[in-house]
Amino acid sequence: MTVGSYGDYASAQKAVDYLSDNKFPVEHSAIVGTDLRLVETVLGRLTVARAALAGAASGAWFGLFIGLLFGLFTNANWFGVVIAGVLIGAAWGAGFGALAHALTGGRRDFSSRSSLQASQYAVVVDAEFADQARHMLVQLNWRASGAM
Repeated sequence: MTVGSYGDYASAQKAVDYLSDNKFPVEHSAIVGTDLRLVETVLGRLTVARAALAGAASGAWFGLFIGLLFGLFTNANWFGVVIAGVLIGAAWGAGFGALAHALTGGRRDFSSRSSLQASQYAVVVDAEFADQARHMLVQLNWRASGAM
């Protein structure tokens, strides 16, 4: 059952946090977003060079991981193994990043970030706990309004 509706996720999260802080069994609750929409924020133009740079960064992180792993099990120069892993990973990542972008044929020459957004967030709880949750959330709203 819905015990509260909020215009943003932070407010719904605050309500559930308040319930948790006051010993409500929050395992019987959920935050449900309604009227979902996908929002894709365009971050900028994507060129082969930028794709290669992003690939190099990803490859360097993977190379660091592999270098650290190999460095643990080798008697060789540990620092050299790690640096070699980072450099090899960056080179392969740059190559794959550039190639992957070039193969798109210009169909997607921008980078973006996608997120799901809801127009409203409802706090719902199991029916047997609804009255208790509503009572507690009324207290939260009463305190937030400044009436004491």
